[in-house]
Amino acid sequence: MSQLYPLKFNPIFKEKLWGGQKIKTILGKDFGDLDNCGETWELSGVPGNVSVITNGPLARKLLSDMVAEKKAELVGKAVYERFGNDFPLLIKFIDAAKDLSIQVHPDDELAKKRHNEKGKTEMWYVLQNDPGSTLINGFSKNTNKSEYLEHLNAGKLEKILNSVDVETGDVFYLPAGRVHTIGKGLLLAEIQQTSDLTYRIYDFDRVDKDGNKRELHTELALDAVDFSKPEEVKSDYQNIHNEANSIVSSPYFSTNKLILDQPKKINRSELDCFKIYIGVGGFGKIEGESITFGEVLLVPASMKKYTIEPEGTLELLETYIEI
Repeated sequence: MSQLYPLKFNPIFKEKLWGGQKIKTILGKDFGDLDNCGETWELSGVPGNVSVITNGPLARKLLSDMVAEKKAELVGKAVYERFGNDFPLLIKFIDAAKDLSIQVHPDDELAKKRHNEKGKTEMWYVLQNDPGSTLINGFSKNTNKSEYLEHLNAGKLEKILNSVDVETGDVFYLPAGRVHTIGKGLLLAEIQQTSDLTYRIYDFDRVDKDGNKRELHTELALDAVDFSKPEEVKSDYQNIHNEANSIVSSPYFSTNKLILDQPKKINRSELDCFKIYIGVGGFGKIEGESITFGEVLLVPASMKKYTIEPEGTLELLETYIEI
């Protein structure tokens, strides 16, 4: 049995109606013959879209097979007891050359009842923004089902939604039930529960290359929507160098930001969980495995002590699950 080490994976490229070229031009990832790339799935256990390891002795093995084989050694004892062979998080990069649809995701209870799947709570970290970029995060006031339907049916839903100006480095936490969309001109890192459930509410009457409108999920979305105004639209966090700056702490995942200009020794004897590192700036190494802007590394739960070594300044998102 091979000893575990920090793992890299092949990205899975997704062409989208709203996708652009920044995955190639900014992140440096070649998406081949696709006309565009809206998403790369960097770390995924979603059936049909399972990540493949690219580095070291375990290269070419599937993430799902590794979870089944290594169990707690890879993901942690409590995580394995809760999720079994399902890897619990999905990491993406998203390039919105056009606005995404206005949408909502169901929570665990509704997703289990309807689809026998997990819900979808997520967070976004803005890697790059074009001037004037915005996104929608929830309602601008507390509302209700009848007012929501009145605006939706009149084509005026955006009038009661919360449009937010966006800058590089901004963080948005979106619990399941939050109506949202990513606006054009944004390149994001996304951390989410392992789920591909999206209810599309409004798609700006667009058509695909075959002239067809995309399916809307008006009725399904009704029971999923949280009609309250969010208490926090944008997540505040500190940028203290060489410390773990907490961004998000939730039942689904916790995320810190690291800005390192000197080596950092990680000792996590009390945390029995994998850690995911997402490169959001600079270059460095984690126990000898390189990580740069636009790359993702999975550090297995069995690695309790390791060192992150920046070359210059290295900026990382650090994500894990606390159970």
